[in-house]
Order: sequence, then C-alpha cells, then structure tokens
Amino acid sequence: MFETIKNCFKNKEIRKKIWITLLLLLIFRLGCYIPVPGIDVQLFSNAIEDVSFLEIMSAISGGSLQNATLFALGISPYINASIIIQLLSVGIPALERLSKEGEEGRKKIAQITRYATILLAIGQSIGIIVNFGLRGDETTRSVMLYFFGENAIGTTGAMWLAGIFLTVVYTAGAMLVMWLGERITEYGISNGISIIIFIGILSTAGQQLIAKFTQAFTGSPEVLWEVAGFLILTVAEFAAICTVDLSERRIPVQYAKQVKGRRMYGGQSSVIPMRISGSGVMPLIFAFAIISAPAMIASLAAPGSPAETGITNWFSGNSPYWYGQLIYMVALCILIFGFSFFYASMQFNPDDVSKTIQQNGGFIQGIRPGKPTADYLKKINNRITLFGAIYLTIVALVPSILAVILTACGMSTDLISVFSTTGILIVVSVALELDKQLQSQLMMKNYKGFLK
Repeated sequence: MFETIKNCFKNKEIRKKIWITLLLLLIFRLGCYIPVPGIDVQLFSNAIEDVSFLEIMSAISGGSLQNATLFALGISPYINASIIIQLLSVGIPALERLSKEGEEGRKKIAQITRYATILLAIGQSIGIIVNFGLRGDETTRSVMLYFFGENAIGTTGAMWLAGIFLTVVYTAGAMLVMWLGERITEYGISNGISIIIFIGILSTAGQQLIAKFTQAFTGSPEVLWEVAGFLILTVAEFAAICTVDLSERRIPVQYAKQVKGRRMYGGQSSVIPMRISGSGVMPLIFAFAIISAPAMIASLAAPGSPAETGITNWFSGNSPYWYGQLIYMVALCILIFGFSFFYASMQFNPDDVSKTIQQNGGFIQGIRPGKPTADYLKKINNRITLFGAIYLTIVALVPSILAVILTACGMSTDLISVFSTTGILIVVSVALELDKQLQSQLMMKNYKGFLK
C-alpha cells in the first residue's frame, strides 16, 4: 500500500485528488472541534456516557458528539437514510425502477436520500434534546442562560427556542458532513462517506490511546500492560480480517469456440470470483442500526421508568443480568445472518449470471447450461454467505466476550468499547478498498499514457 501511495504522488492528477481529499478531511476534523454556543461540554459529555447508542455515535463521529460540537451527529443520519432507501428499493416498485435507470436514476435516488437525511437529522437532534431533558440534564438551561439570560430560566418560550436552536445547528452540521462526503467521492479518492467513518474511528481510538499513555506516565504504569495487550490483539485481528476479506471462491467457466466468417472466437477460460465477505461490513451496520432502536426508544423514557428498566435489563449489551446480554447477542446474530443473506441476494443474482454465461457460449464443467447452472451458483453462493455470516457474527461478538472477561478480571474496557472488532473491520475494509481504488486509478493513467 505504501508503494501505491508513493506512485500516486508521482502522478499530477491523482496527487491533486489526494490533496483535495486531505483538505476536505481537515475541514471535517476542524468542525469536530467547533463548539456550539452556550453548551456546557461537561454536562453534555456526562449525559452521553449514560446512553450506549449515543456512545457508538460519538465513536463514529470522532468524539464530536461527546464534545457537543457542530458535527455532533456526524455522518450517522446519512448512513441510516442510505440503509432505509436501500431496503425500500427492494419493496417499492418505483424506487426499484429508479435504481435500474442508470446514472439518471442514481441521481434521483441520491436526492431522495438527502431529503431522508434531513428528516433523520432533525429526528435525532430532537431525540437527543428530549433525552437530556427527561434525564434532568441542564444542557438547554445552559443555552438559555447564554442567549436569554437569567430571566429566561423556567419560561416555556425560551426552552422551545433553545431546543429549536440546537436542532437547527445539529441538522446543519449533519448536512455539511454529508456534503463533504459527497465532494470527496466526486473530486477526491474512493468513497467519501467510508473515509469519513474511517477517520472518525481512528481519531477516537487515537484519543483513547493518548489518554491511556498520559495515565501511564502520570502514576499508573500498569496501564501500559493493557495498552500492549490491546495492540497485540489489534494486530492479530488485522491479520485475520485481511485474510478473510481477500479470500474468494473462484468458479471456472469455459467458453466454447465459435467460428464467425473467417474468424474464430471464444475457446477461453475464465472464473467467477465469489468473495467470502462480499457484503463487506453492511450486514453489521444494518444489524446494529436496528438492534439499537429499542435502546434509543428506552432512552427517551423517564429515568427509572418500567420501559427504560425493562429494555435495559432484558435487551441490552450493557445489561447487568446475563439473560439480558444473552437475548441481545442472540438477536444480533439472527439479524446479522438475515441481512447477510439479504444483501448477498441483492448483489449476486444466479439467474442473471447463468443467462449471461449461456448467451456468451460459456459453461461450467460438469454442469448443464441454464437452470442447472443457476441452481449450482445459488448453492455455492448460499454456502459462502453462510460462512461470511458466521465470520461477521464472530466479529460482532468478540468485543462483548472480551468486555465480560476484562470486567471479571477487574480491567478497564475503554479501548475495547472504542476500537472494537467491528471498528477494526470497518477500518481494514475501507483501507483495502482505498488501496484498490488507488491502484485502479494508477492503472487507468498508465493505459492513458500508453495510448498517447
């Protein structure tokens, strides 16, 4: 990868794209440190620590939610909107037709996704503000003091104005992050949304590591053993994820010779590559987005209410009881398996592949063309998807198992919660995809120079 980056900087056009990407990422990171006027950061940070799904949002946004900054919502509204539109594209015929209309259809779907992002950003902003109000937080109080003075405390109008102000600011920040991601995709390198998530996770992990080293050198040297164990485990996970991510099943396809006029065509061999982790990290994102919904709804209830206590005890990864954690893990596994097969069916259609092979005079040795080929490809795809789902399930459950072990040993779980196996999977997948994009752009420029 380092050799690829070195070669990219030698090419003027690719070098320009890299600098544009870095500039837009710098703007994103600066926005993660611009505070919202009137917010008491310490109160906001303390409120985040009590809600698990808000901690996940804060980790993805690079800690900007915990610091109550302009980009507090980060890219999560756009991710959720994209997931919803993808799911609706399967069930709604109008959206399905748009997805098959080429570039013009993709533009219309992108516009619909932007509108959905605005609605979700407004909803998430209101949910966070209501959540703080029900938990007795003084965030809106600090905003009222900043803008309206002591006389505004206790007045309904000032409280509504403070809430509207926070909603507008956080929604605008989410839309600006979405705009930065789209500009990176258009003018930079690789997918901008993935790179923003990549930078957010790395920056959050970096902040935690700096805090651990500071703690180690200020009177707690035993923390270094925790950091060393975390780094060794991270390297091992990197190796395992890269091995699985790059592995694939290659199905050989033989094309028959065809004589057309005085020329002979075909007679070549090819392969159909089927990756074990072809769905990437999308099933995990889908599963976590749905399984966090009960916790999000419970957080809007009054503290100590039966709804909040029941969901926290019976359906939460942070449940104080073993049965609550067990139910949560089983539900997460079922969702991962379901979304793995759903996403695999969207990406790979055995009937279309079989028809294309047959139309080009190809066949799989030992398998008859037509329906037998489609059935064979479907069976292979289901097997690979099953192994991929098992792999993603292990990835999702490793942090929870490690957290239980570390808690039993009396050790801190800060690093595990911030840079979990899921976060590492996202980081590795984005890094590999970025490397492929750079290599393809280099190859395209080399071919262009050859033709000139």
